[in-house]
Amino acid sequence: MAKQSIKFENQDQQVTFHDGTKNLRLTVVTPAIVQVFQDHGNSQNSYAIEGNKQVKVDYQVTPTDDYVEVTTSELTLDVYADLTLNVYDADKNPLVLDYKGERQTIDKHIDEAHKKIVRSEGHEVSTLSHQDDTYYEVVKQLADDEQIYGLGDKTGYLNKRGYEYDNWNFDEPRPHIETFTHLYKSIPVMFGLKNGRPYGLFFDNTYRSHFDMGKESQHYYFYSAVDGNLNYYILGGNSLKAVISNYTYLTGRVPLPQKWMLGYQQSRWGYSMSQDRVEEIVDKFAEYHLPLEAIHFDIDYMDGYRVFTWDNNKFKHPQEFLSKLKSKGVHVIPILDPGVKQDEDYDIYKEGVAKGYFAKNKDGSVYINRVWPGQSAFPDFGNPAVRDWWGKHCKFLLDSGAAGIWIDMNEPATFDGDMPEDVVMTDEDHPSTLKQLNNVYGHNMARATYNGIKTATGKRPYVITRAAFAGTQKYSTIWTGDNQSIWPHLQMMIPQISNLGMSGFGFAGTDIGGFSADTTPELLTRWIEASIFSPLLRNHSALQVRDQEPWVFGDKVLSIYRKYLHLRYHFIPYLYDCFAAGTRDGLPVMRPLVLNYDDDENVRNLNDEYMVGDQILVAPIVQQGQTARSVYLPAGDWIDLWSGVQYGGCNNIIVDAPIDKLPVFVKMNTILPWGKFVEHMSEEPDDTMKFRLFGDSGSYDHYQDDGVDFKYEDGEYNLYTVTVAENGDASVTLTNNGFAPVYKTIELELTGKELTFKYQEQSKKYTLE
Repeated sequence: MAKQSIKFENQDQQVTFHDGTKNLRLTVVTPAIVQVFQDHGNSQNSYAIEGNKQVKVDYQVTPTDDYVEVTTSELTLDVYADLTLNVYDADKNPLVLDYKGERQTIDKHIDEAHKKIVRSEGHEVSTLSHQDDTYYEVVKQLADDEQIYGLGDKTGYLNKRGYEYDNWNFDEPRPHIETFTHLYKSIPVMFGLKNGRPYGLFFDNTYRSHFDMGKESQHYYFYSAVDGNLNYYILGGNSLKAVISNYTYLTGRVPLPQKWMLGYQQSRWGYSMSQDRVEEIVDKFAEYHLPLEAIHFDIDYMDGYRVFTWDNNKFKHPQEFLSKLKSKGVHVIPILDPGVKQDEDYDIYKEGVAKGYFAKNKDGSVYINRVWPGQSAFPDFGNPAVRDWWGKHCKFLLDSGAAGIWIDMNEPATFDGDMPEDVVMTDEDHPSTLKQLNNVYGHNMARATYNGIKTATGKRPYVITRAAFAGTQKYSTIWTGDNQSIWPHLQMMIPQISNLGMSGFGFAGTDIGGFSADTTPELLTRWIEASIFSPLLRNHSALQVRDQEPWVFGDKVLSIYRKYLHLRYHFIPYLYDCFAAGTRDGLPVMRPLVLNYDDDENVRNLNDEYMVGDQILVAPIVQQGQTARSVYLPAGDWIDLWSGVQYGGCNNIIVDAPIDKLPVFVKMNTILPWGKFVEHMSEEPDDTMKFRLFGDSGSYDHYQDDGVDFKYEDGEYNLYTVTVAENGDASVTLTNNGFAPVYKTIELELTGKELTFKYQEQSKKYTLE
């Protein structure tokens, strides 16, 4: 029997294949990124990818008897006559291979009438529909040695193999456990290690979708969606770091935060019920010499929960009050929810109705559901005009002195039943529905808020959002939502933030101490220790639970809490350096060990350790009552931060960890910046910077800019290279890129001695005193 010929067209880095009934298009974006697209008749805008990411690429298209091979310098893709697809790296190691066997559908005792024939990539498979008869699936082979990461902050463990997940943003009020398939965010990107070879897959589809990571069968994983076009990106790279860098190149990288945003922040639902209560909290931080950068105002500050208002009974002169707090070094971050109170005397509601800016029912009437203000309308954030309108209104809070905006309830969450999927919204330039836009509702709200702040202030905006989609990292920091004061949620923090970091969200955190339920002295202590290096450092709790400020459990807890806040401030220059590096390579600050050591089998399922950049390893205590633990140290030698004891790598060690100790290790021969302790960050540039050497020699590049605006994007920053040679010789080299203030003094702490370098204005160099 003659083999079926493979028909294709090749033009301008697009190779389109035909099987007689449908097409499959490959677009070479970069040597390591290839888009796979099949038109299912759905017009969709990409919310994750902005701008043209395609670069000029040398590639080859080679027909063979069995398949057509598309080759770049980093990937090889073989397309067969039935439009199935196999992907290999440059050395022909398999990465992503279509599964051609029969699906082994789990028997869920569902009547045959509910089974649907689905459109798959290359062949038809009988399986169970989610909710719709027009969805597709992509089924890929699983190797025996294959691990899967990513998907944002899904519950459970670091390695997602063997579990299933949904992408449908949802406000889940129950305590989050590992069996939950979805929460507030939908980040449909997965990263794999197949026999140690890294790859990534990003599915750019905003509709409800599903990942089965080998739960149904150990032989394959699959992705399915209820609607939309088949549209995914194959991500290559010679390391897991390179793959994630390629993903963030595609979807965007975290912009530099203002420096103060890396400091400690305090929040509680209920603080803003009283101006006196806010002042009491701020003054107690000062009394106990606890650093504090921001206090967050929950929904109580508003007039009847109406957005863009102040309750003038509680805050008679908001601008004056916020200015007073700023004079004490404390920023205010008020909350905004999307629900706009249905009130004919309320300007925001009247304006939104008049301009047609709210989501609508099918009959054209404004869709109304109940949230905190009562009956409310919901802005149609998919409409660019609505985003601009919302962003301009953000100026009301900024003019009052707000330093940023916290957005919440934007899944969107509603009280009187879920918002129906047929609610009419806008997909940029054409009508759509919630079915398509639910997963990007929070994303578009974050984009509107970010751009509104940036336009109004010219400073780097501070937006914190609960709901997100792939690419939201360009606009907002995030937190993992309404966790609880329970040990399993402390344990889950590490894999959640680690997977968020790999999924592009390098600025993330959890509610320290837990949001709901009642924390305990031990849990709060271990939580502040475990999260002290998390990029977002915020203690937040609910209205109904016990207080969990640092001082409420007595002097012992207060002393430990203070100790670790002081440690945080010493490390802020290093964290800022990590953020600066992330703008170039897209890698997160807080990361799992597997990201740095993807060739080490011992770290591929490690859930209770993490790294900060490349140099610091943290092994928190996350078990109640535990005072010692095993720590795995990867390749290299490591130095205990507290004792200076050195340990060899590729080794498990037992460390003591009494209640006041967080095990922290620094990689041998590392130089780190060591910031001075302050109770509030200053916008004024520092005159002095200190560096510490851990080991005998090393080199470190330190970044400096004004910490406030976007001039760094135009190249206005300084780089300092601090070097200690093996013979002990030390030097500091400045590369000035237009940022005028430089450190007048640089101190370098070596074993047993300190060196001081002074900046010589005439020569523009540092000399050793």
